Amino acid sequence: MSKKENPVHSLIAGATAGAIEALATYPAEFAKTRSQFGGKREPPLDVIRNTLKTHGVRGLYSGCTALMYGNALKAAVRFVSYDHFKHLLADKEGKVSPARSLVAGLGAGVMEALFAVTPSETIKTKLIDDAKSPNPKYRGLLHGTVSIVKEEGIRGVYRGLFPVMMRQGANSAVRFTTYTTLKQFVQSTARPGQQLPTSITFGIGAIAGLVTVYTTMPLDVIKTRMQSLSAQSQYRNSFHCAYRIFTEEGLLRFWAGTTPRLVRLMLSGGIVFTIYEKIMLALKVV
Repeated sequence: MSKKENPVHSLIAGATAGAIEALATYPAEFAKTRSQFGGKREPPLDVIRNTLKTHGVRGLYSGCTALMYGNALKAAVRFVSYDHFKHLLADKEGKVSPARSLVAGLGAGVMEALFAVTPSETIKTKLIDDAKSPNPKYRGLLHGTVSIVKEEGIRGVYRGLFPVMMRQGANSAVRFTTYTTLKQFVQSTARPGQQLPTSITFGIGAIAGLVTVYTTMPLDVIKTRMQSLSAQSQYRNSFHCAYRIFTEEGLLRFWAGTTPRLVRLMLSGGIVFTIYEKIMLALKVV
């Protein structure tokens, strides 16, 4: 059986990596989210250009604090859960097959959706949706969160839970399986005990992000629509949302925002896995 990672180390490394990744890639997340709302389709670069022109850099980072806190918690839950499930599913030699890594990643995705992603993503999405109004009603993360809870109750920040669980489960399953499989392959060609260079770790993480984007994009679009300010008046549930997008806007609309999400998840995969591995290594030395 493989040696189980220290949960505290996984928590610290995951939270730090998640917060740094969110801050570094937020403009791409902002553009992706805006391009997924209903109505006139606006190219990602136009979204960024027009936002900077009308609201400045501060407008481009609307909802960033919610994503940073949520991403830190999400990454912490993701890595702790994945390390736990991977330990349970590893063979006697400590190796995890692609199929078992898929199951471990799926479990980690469901955990992060329940405990971190849904509330932070819902608040972030509503703040971004509100920011494009001439007279935004939310003054920031705290005011927005309190207002949403007052208006809609706890269900307001857990709107879109089902598509978030599906997206996060698929995200983590695909990302961890791709990353673990590629990492094990690269390590098998290296000398025993040799640490992978940072560039290789970043590259493997970026490839994992690329694969994740194209396989999970429809779930991301449905999630964004279900968490928008107009969701209650437009969609009965996630399936009704998917049906309306398909019949009214066409199949390709499920891949709206692919380019900025691709940029973000490739950078995200590289940043998160690289920082996580480096912090875990440093903590083991300490």
